[in-house]
Amino acid sequence: MFASYWFIGFLLLFFAAYYLIPLEKRWIILLFGNLVFYFHAGWQGVVFILLTSLTVFLSALAINKKDTKKKKLFLYFGLFLNLCILAVIKYIGFAIRNINGILVLTGRMELEPISLFIPMGISFYTFQALGYLLDVYWERCEVQKNFFRFFLFISFFPQLIQGPISRYNDLSKTLFSPHPFSFEMFWGGIRRILWGYFKKLVIADRVGVALGAIRGDASYYDGAYVVIAMLMWSIQLYADFTGGIDITIGIAKSLGIDVTENFDAPYFSKNIAEFWRRWHITMGTWFRDYVFYPMSISRPLKKLTSVSKKRFGRKFARGVSVHVSTMVVWIATGIWHGAAWRYVAWGVLNGMVILASEDLKPFYARFHKKFPAVRKNVFYGAFEIIRTYVLMCCIRVFDLYASGRVCVKQFFSIFTDFDISRVTINNFLDMGLGKMDYLVILLGVIILVLSHPVMVYVRKDELRLNKVNNPYFSYLTCALITITILLLGNYGFGYDVSGFIYNRF
Repeated sequence: MFASYWFIGFLLLFFAAYYLIPLEKRWIILLFGNLVFYFHAGWQGVVFILLTSLTVFLSALAINKKDTKKKKLFLYFGLFLNLCILAVIKYIGFAIRNINGILVLTGRMELEPISLFIPMGISFYTFQALGYLLDVYWERCEVQKNFFRFFLFISFFPQLIQGPISRYNDLSKTLFSPHPFSFEMFWGGIRRILWGYFKKLVIADRVGVALGAIRGDASYYDGAYVVIAMLMWSIQLYADFTGGIDITIGIAKSLGIDVTENFDAPYFSKNIAEFWRRWHITMGTWFRDYVFYPMSISRPLKKLTSVSKKRFGRKFARGVSVHVSTMVVWIATGIWHGAAWRYVAWGVLNGMVILASEDLKPFYARFHKKFPAVRKNVFYGAFEIIRTYVLMCCIRVFDLYASGRVCVKQFFSIFTDFDISRVTINNFLDMGLGKMDYLVILLGVIILVLSHPVMVYVRKDELRLNKVNNPYFSYLTCALITITILLLGNYGFGYDVSGFIYNRF
């Protein structure tokens, strides 16, 4: 939705209204803007987000009364009800398909498929609401006693589409507090918004044209083309997702509101665990804090650890809790990404690689102790980064094609039918892009790769940071990015503005 034209007009009117009213009333304009934005996506969605907000708000108030026995009851009510809503809406179709698969084998009558309305951003706002509820239960944050302020926290429109998944303690600091207009924050936010649109319209949507052609004819584009598709997918997904997050953070910053960063140069990671600490950060920390930690110290896992210790020894038992919790978290993460078995496989593979890396730590430690110079070698560091990137691309094959069977078939075709002679310029030009388009993609990728080290260099020195925050520099960069988007962006007559990839979650 951020990529649609009506949104630009809505944003301009919203900024004007927001800064024209008194400071103490601005949160009301934010709330009104959230409702307008959400109504545009379908009035039914407003019912669901109100239901989640109301049930979590009331459950939190009840928990705050300090009655130990009832605290758990209200916690379970809030968690169970909203997880059930999420599960039914997103996964009922998946469940029926699997049940029908079993019924076909037994010769029984199949169930009728059900198609339900999926509210925009239901996964994001549900997780945000349940995180708040658990924080209140664990007394990590104060309960919000004003429902309209709480609803503003849940429905804050910039982050509804694809996150980040904010914590109440973080977002509430600036969401509710009156803050005067800051010229520096406003233009910093505008610059961030334009940077996000540059990633989306100039790079992601352009790559998506060629990638769509490869995906659309999997029988022809196999072997070497699967490798090309994997590389294209890594570019499109990164530019699309981080572009959307840049727009989210930029809008919030322009309103004087701080939103948590969601990416930290993930393609510079040296292992998969590090990659997931730097990619979609708020989702990873949500699963870590609200699923992994509570589960790893839960009574059933403690009992399992005790039984394992008696039967298999202390060394084996030491890792049982971590291994089980990790795999549950990654299966849940896979299901969160999509209602299909290929997403479950994607989650299992991520979990297995992370656990294998963790189990091999003693071996790595001995290796680096014996060869200490290797760790400091720049080429070894580059090897680790490339290895992680390639491994992540391979795992993402399960997110690349429409069915798990095609994903597996295409991946193995890399090894059985890798004919590099089929990769020709003419074939690339048949994918819907011209030579200039590929040049734009290449230059865009170079800019993306260089943007992180440049910003690290700038942030290390206050003088350099002041130059970047200089208003004239902001005007210049905003003008350059705007001109680039107007000249090179994928939009206009005959072009259907593509939705963000993470909209589907």
